[in-house]
Amino acid sequence: MTSRQQALSDQEIPRWLRFVMKSDRAGSAWYVGMGFFFAPALAIVSPWQALTTAMWIVIAVAGLWLGLLGVAMATGLAMVLRSNREIPEDYWRSIIDYPSAPKPSARQAACRPTARSSRPASV
Repeated sequence: MTSRQQALSDQEIPRWLRFVMKSDRAGSAWYVGMGFFFAPALAIVSPWQALTTAMWIVIAVAGLWLGLLGVAMATGLAMVLRSNREIPEDYWRSIIDYPSAPKPSARQAACRPTARSSRPASV
């Protein structure tokens, strides 16, 4: 992909999508982690109805927020697909804080077969 195509591709990706995807990732991890806290906490506070209700409201609001982030994420990804663009791999790697893909050296690029072979990856 040329740099011009890369720039066009980045322009087609909504700017807010990165924030939504990172927030959804962090929020989901937080929500699952807090589940380990809330499960025993709900068992402990079950005699007090008002406190139990307050905890369920916190759980429900957090779940609703994650649901809204999911809808926003689906909308942003649908917008990209409708524009007939592909999201580059570096964009996905930046969402999960994964380093950029290493660029192959000239020697590796020359040795790389143009067609995929049926050899196992371990050979």
